Amino acid sequence: MRHMRKLFTIILLITFFMSHTVYAEAKKLIPMGESIGIQLQLPFVYVAHDVLLPSGEWLKKGDFITELNGRKINSVSTLKEELTESDLTLSVQKKDEKRNLSLTKEEASNILPFLKDETDGIGTLTYIDPESKQYGALGHQIIDGVLNAPPKFTEGSIFLASIEQIKKSSPGHPGYKISVINNNNIRLGSIKSNDLYGIFGQWETNNQSLRQPIEIMHAKDIKLGKAEIYTAIEGSKVENFDIEIIKCEDNILQFVVTDKELLDKTGGILQGMSGSPIIQDNKFVGAVTHMFVEQPSKGAAITVVEMLKQTP
Repeated sequence: MRHMRKLFTIILLITFFMSHTVYAEAKKLIPMGESIGIQLQLPFVYVAHDVLLPSGEWLKKGDFITELNGRKINSVSTLKEELTESDLTLSVQKKDEKRNLSLTKEEASNILPFLKDETDGIGTLTYIDPESKQYGALGHQIIDGVLNAPPKFTEGSIFLASIEQIKKSSPGHPGYKISVINNNNIRLGSIKSNDLYGIFGQWETNNQSLRQPIEIMHAKDIKLGKAEIYTAIEGSKVENFDIEIIKCEDNILQFVVTDKELLDKTGGILQGMSGSPIIQDNKFVGAVTHMFVEQPSKGAAITVVEMLKQTP
């Protein structure tokens, strides 16, 4: 009887693990490809461009504005509201170095256009989970170009963007999308995290026409050869373009663009295509992450299974 109980327990455990393995294999996501505007609200104010002051002193790119007349400053709007006195003392910090600058109200007003309290950019929406309504985008972390680091943020939002113009890629010269935010800044979703494999958050709108969810493909099933990417290169329309996967190793893919239309219009991969979903045999393979600068028809990607590991 004891042996029978042990055997029954083993059978139950095997059944449990088999059922969970099948569920993992059957995970479905909605592939997207829309161009999105990304905005991260930061808890500090920093200088976006070098500014020469009338005193001959400089505000340098990357400096932090911490106080005005001893009052803490954490947003550009707060700074603007505090410009009520004629003579002002601005506290500026960079790393461990802190200094005070004397400014008039007019001089302080003149530097406002050179200050920022947010990080923004353009990328591509990768997927929406139809069950949790969480999304993933970009496939890589956002690095602020001035701070040269992933910024700490208090709140983040994504918006639908429309492609107005394309600057083609050529060897040694990455191209890019010129985009505008659509629909009167209607927020599509929040940004909860900015991680190694992209940005993640909650999808908040039902207005977006969504595609049908498809099964994800695990790395062991990815084949070298034909696949597609979904991306937008004109307006907000998502199109599918032919690529060829040439390498798959440790959840990282390499591919070349073979679609003549995409090569003619863009020269290959563009800045702003990061996050474009890759589909093979009607299964969700991964997301575009990088281009090869000297060979823009060639790109890199991460598997969607690896990307899902960073979902908050």
